Amino acid sequence: MTPLEPASIYDADAIERVRREARLHPQHVRQLRNAYFKAFRGDDEVLAAFPAAERISLDPLSLHQRLDSTVDGASKLLFRTGSGLLTEAVVLRPTTGRSSLCVSSQVGCAAACRFCATGSMGVARGLSVAEILGQVVVAGRLLAAEGRRLRNVVFMGMGEPFHNEEAVTEAVAMLVDPRCFNLSPQKVMVSSVGVVDGMLRFAERFPRVGIALSLHSARQASRAQIIPLAGRYPLPELRRAVRALNELQARPVMLEYLMLAGLTDTDDDLRALLDFTAGLDVHVNVIPYNPIASAPDLVGSDPATCQRFAARLKAQGRTTTVRRSLGRDIEAACGQLVKTHTLAERRGQSGS
Repeated sequence: MTPLEPASIYDADAIERVRREARLHPQHVRQLRNAYFKAFRGDDEVLAAFPAAERISLDPLSLHQRLDSTVDGASKLLFRTGSGLLTEAVVLRPTTGRSSLCVSSQVGCAAACRFCATGSMGVARGLSVAEILGQVVVAGRLLAAEGRRLRNVVFMGMGEPFHNEEAVTEAVAMLVDPRCFNLSPQKVMVSSVGVVDGMLRFAERFPRVGIALSLHSARQASRAQIIPLAGRYPLPELRRAVRALNELQARPVMLEYLMLAGLTDTDDDLRALLDFTAGLDVHVNVIPYNPIASAPDLVGSDPATCQRFAARLKAQGRTTTVRRSLGRDIEAACGQLVKTHTLAERRGQSGS
């Protein structure tokens, strides 16, 4: 007799089939999910109390490497998929105590933004729901072992989330599902370079989950210099999209704004950003640039310029914060993911 294919714990329909076939009480499934998704127990402990444990598969990813910052408490987690591809997530432990996880949605990224190391490697494929959420489980276990709780999950790692829309949407659904991870929707955020249709569909389904737009410049020519997709999603269309998101959602849209010397930080840039945001419910997140080898011509604004730019936005009534990037010393900060490991392995596999 051919053995039955194990059911992934991330597949609710498959788990229900196992329950029915094994004639188990629904409480067994609830206990299984609680132990895995909420308490972040180890595999052996999770399966020990489930009568049909041999019918269940758990971890879709293996932790290939962990790098811990000696400066600010960030941890970079390098995962290997079942097919051997590498992807990364970053655990952030800010001084506020609200531990966060930055997850990846793809192996690589097709957006090819010039300021982002991930864009220089192209895209191999989108991650599955299980591969996305597997990052959350590993991080949750890591934090639980430290006596911490995972508070926030942000889709700001490798990949454009709305180029992998179906998997990301279902992953978010499980993150906020009381039967699974049970995170508050307000503790989840998805960042996009501006894939308008995907953002709007997502907002309709998740009116309380945060959406961030990687704007980075409110001048079309400047934005096109650093974001190849700027031509496909021009600024007037993005502004209309933000207004539509304001109507669909019960929270501001975050506008991520990268500070590049002479390119996005001038008086003209400030005026353009003020014009773009006029009448919109937004939160501007000013981001210091983390240099990458693939873009030696890009230079970040100095800290004083970043603070002054943010202060001028605030003075004009714009809700504004300056992002504190964690993990620079382990290449885990914004824009630095998979700068070395995956590129090196892919080159090795191609024989170059």
